[in-house]
Amino acid sequence: MMVAEFSLDSRDDSALLAAMAHRDMTALEHFYRRHQQRVYRFLLSRLNDPFVANDLLNDTMLEVWRAAGGFRGQSRATTWLLGIAHHRVLDYWRQQGRRPFEEIDESLPDETPNADIEAAIEAASDRAKLNDCLSRLTPEHREILHLVFFEELDYRDIGEILDIPEGTVKSRVFHAKKSIKRELTRVGRRTK
Repeated sequence: MMVAEFSLDSRDDSALLAAMAHRDMTALEHFYRRHQQRVYRFLLSRLNDPFVANDLLNDTMLEVWRAAGGFRGQSRATTWLLGIAHHRVLDYWRQQGRRPFEEIDESLPDETPNADIEAAIEAASDRAKLNDCLSRLTPEHREILHLVFFEELDYRDIGEILDIPEGTVKSRVFHAKKSIKRELTRVGRRTK
């Protein structure tokens, strides 16, 4: 096992992956802690099942452990990591014989301390309208909007995650924005 010469907190992801390639369990633990929430949110946004998302989080990190030596640094480690998570989701849906991208149930929390209840109700209503609009988009459009707006990834990274050219990413973003705008306009007219 490799011995860390300096604090793991100061090591970047590439250094952690290099240490993991030499079977450094401490590096794996640190990498896992650093990225588990982001990967979990990424998976949950596609699965709508916290138990499956947690299982696939572990599968993703196991694959990272196995493939750490294959990381060449040609992209950011997070791009590489989310690409692995993306492929775990696709594998899961193939095994289930179902289509991906069910919507997340985002109900109000049980307690909203110090929150204005009217604002909370309005936010829940807006969230429900947004989920309704998102559910009407194609799976490709929902996924691309999630990666751009929730994961805040650039087009190059999204292309690497989805294994598509950057130009295709730009085209999907353009059409997804157009589609969501059309749906939001429709919902706005319906509620007036």
